[in-house]
Amino acid sequence: MASVIRDANGTKRVQFTDGDGNRKTIRLGKCSVKSAETFALRVEDLLAAQLNGNPWNAALSAWVRDRPNVIHARLARVGLVEPREDTGAMTLDRLLTRFVSSAVVKPSTRAAYRQTTESLRDHFGGPMAIDRITPAHADQWRKVLADSGLATATVAKRVHVAKTIFRKAVKWGLIDSSPFADLRAGSQCNSDRSHYVTVETIEAILAHCPDDQWRAIVALGRYTGLRCPSEIVGLRWGDVNWERGRLTVHSPKTAGHEGHAVRVVPLVPELRAILLRLFDEADEGAEWIVPRLRDRGTNLRTTFTKIIKRAGAEPWPRLFHNLRASCATDWCERFPAHVVAGWLGHSPLIAARHYLQTRDAHFELATGSGAECGAPEAQNAAQQQAASEDRTSHESPDEPVFVGVAQDNAVCDCIPQSEQVGATGFEPVTPAV
Repeated sequence: MASVIRDANGTKRVQFTDGDGNRKTIRLGKCSVKSAETFALRVEDLLAAQLNGNPWNAALSAWVRDRPNVIHARLARVGLVEPREDTGAMTLDRLLTRFVSSAVVKPSTRAAYRQTTESLRDHFGGPMAIDRITPAHADQWRKVLADSGLATATVAKRVHVAKTIFRKAVKWGLIDSSPFADLRAGSQCNSDRSHYVTVETIEAILAHCPDDQWRAIVALGRYTGLRCPSEIVGLRWGDVNWERGRLTVHSPKTAGHEGHAVRVVPLVPELRAILLRLFDEADEGAEWIVPRLRDRGTNLRTTFTKIIKRAGAEPWPRLFHNLRASCATDWCERFPAHVVAGWLGHSPLIAARHYLQTRDAHFELATGSGAECGAPEAQNAAQQQAASEDRTSHESPDEPVFVGVAQDNAVCDCIPQSEQVGATGFEPVTPAV
């Protein structure tokens, strides 16, 4: 809480305690008590916004903007505002440079920012003063993006970043309000680029892979939903629990979210066979499951496209993303949503927006059209797939067993069903009458 101090010579001071517990003072000079008390209230607003990480509202932004340079400098010295810049000379170029340099984000996010900043520079011009950009200008910029042929999801992403940039400008006191505040971003999902990769297609692709490292890359994406390359590149042999049939996955993408840095996925039979061969071929003391991915010269997309064509298939959009999406679709047809969300490392809502797909087989099963026309292939295929996936794998005596290696790193450990409930269940046995 800020308080007003009256000096003997008639000057006023405002004192407050910052977030670190340090007492700070702002000298106001000679002014009325009412003016000093109003100033103290504004100091409290600035301090509350700073402590809670909230943006300034329009009234507070306008108040900071209207302070004389000498008073603004005193606010800056106690850390309540940024040092004043000439807002008339604050160009779009300077704002974009400041935004990018102050952002604490991953390289991939910074690259996405660059696409938006370049688009804003091309449309408005770098020397454009940001206080001259109006909501009408923002609407026109979005229309140009939409008319340029960009995907709807790409337009939505750029609008979202532009809104973030100008929201920062308001927080920094460079403008009173954002011209992009009411601009509709739209959905960042693009269903036109979704593609379900069938098991038959994947089996043909696996047969045409040049080696088991490539087979592991494809199988890890399609059968366990791992992100490629970010999650596959970090897989170590110590992450494989052969005995319990589980694989520990470290995810750089979700590492910043509490509880989502590591997850455990099932080691399905199709993948187990490939990893066993890779393990047998690996050098003594080898650490990485797919060492090829650690070579930055590897062009995954180009090579994978060639493999798909050799298998007689047509490359689909977003090659690796749709492997993960197809895995998510299959899992959601067999397991509860919360289980699938845990295996994929995201929420059920994200899965529904970005991964789950509607297949022709769903319509055929719902309408019964396959059975009516005497061709129940869709039903048979679905039943056979479920049956084949439910088969228990038979481990050979010479399979390596790493007891406890992956368990130490696992996020959660599911109890086998046979150990969860006794033969008589939870309730006591009711005596016979």
